[in-house]
Amino acid sequence: MKIVFDFGGVVFRWHPASFLARMWPHRIETLEQGAAAAAIFFQNYGGDWGLFDQGLIGADEVVRRISARTGWPLGDVAAVVRAVPDELMLIPATAVLIRDLRAAGHTLHYLSNMPEPYAAHLAKAHPLGEWFESGVFSSHVKQIKPSAEMFAIAERRFGVPPEELLFLDDHPANVEAALSRDWQAFLFTDAASARRELVSRRLLGA
Repeated sequence: MKIVFDFGGVVFRWHPASFLARMWPHRIETLEQGAAAAAIFFQNYGGDWGLFDQGLIGADEVVRRISARTGWPLGDVAAVVRAVPDELMLIPATAVLIRDLRAAGHTLHYLSNMPEPYAAHLAKAHPLGEWFESGVFSSHVKQIKPSAEMFAIAERRFGVPPEELLFLDDHPANVEAALSRDWQAFLFTDAASARRELVSRRLLGA
């Protein structure tokens, strides 16, 4: 079994509501307000941010578009976009899971919606080549999950039939897209529950 990891919210910390609350304390007082602001800012990873994820526009352009669309000050928006790399901290429990899966003999890959500057940051800051046999960043292939083409690109890159791939992602739409292409997949909520699922599938020892 080849195991495929999403990055944001799975391998690296990504919780937009609390992130924006920390970035904009002058504007956001509660996590509920943070979640509402995140929905506007990131557009559920479509719209302006989706183009950024696909590598079709750069950081300066996504800042300009979000500010123009929302009326939020250009400087406030730029500060958020600049801060994302530092927000993408490795989740320790997932790092242990990766280590244990590799020790058990499994081949790991990644499939991540990630703008080019953030992908470059992660590749520089972490030994991705040691952890993963290969991977696909959305900005490198100009596609994003949950598009069928993104998964088709991954299948070609990983070089195995879809039914031999097991995908861990924290967005239901991406899990459903993988299942629709005959991948195995489950929704990632945290490393402990993912470990239990992998044990139940006999991919890890108890």
